[in-house]
Amino acid sequence: MVTETKESRRYSPNLLVTGTPGCGKSTTCELLMRRLPDYTYFNISEFAEKHKCYDGYDESRKSHIVDDDKLLDELEPLLRRGKSIIDWHVNDVFPERLIDLVVVLRCDNSILFDRLHGRGYHESKIQENLDAEIMGVVLQDALDSYEQEIVVELQSNSTEEMDANVERIVAWQEMWLTQHKNGVTNEYQGELPKDSNSDEEQQEESSASSDESSSDESETAEEDAGSN
Repeated sequence: MVTETKESRRYSPNLLVTGTPGCGKSTTCELLMRRLPDYTYFNISEFAEKHKCYDGYDESRKSHIVDDDKLLDELEPLLRRGKSIIDWHVNDVFPERLIDLVVVLRCDNSILFDRLHGRGYHESKIQENLDAEIMGVVLQDALDSYEQEIVVELQSNSTEEMDANVERIVAWQEMWLTQHKNGVTNEYQGELPKDSNSDEEQQEESSASSDESSSDESETAEEDAGSN
């Protein structure tokens, strides 16, 4: 039996705030830090630059290409402690076992255009981000990468909406602490061993060999269950 160490469990959640650039991630995280001052804030763009987590430079986008493996090598030991607020427009690189809530911020395109234009973004880059927001790329990535119940979509068009979003996130964090007083594991749980149901499988095989019609009914039931 493997003895769990302090780093094997976390006793406070890790919060991932994501969304298309310009949707208000940094502002939301700043407001969150005022409400959760004992949390650590990770702006991944700054973190990657500080730790040189790069794998080249994209001339067309005028930006560095982040090396996901190196990023996680640097970041994972910190996330295992819990109490993290993660800010990045990319959300599908973080291990699901280390993320407890994924907040996907959304923004109306007219407002998003004004924000990106105010940052001095090139027209092509503005259009790329507008298209991504229209198609819901970041939201779909989150839904593809994490359990649906931990992904929440929030509108972030105004200061009032951002304040309301922070209230919701803080309330969720408090509920998480109540529901997970013994913490949660940081370790990959994997799949059940193939032989975990070996007795049941052997019984089914025996039944199948002795009763063909019973086997047909069993297969039909299994197919129906799979389709559900």
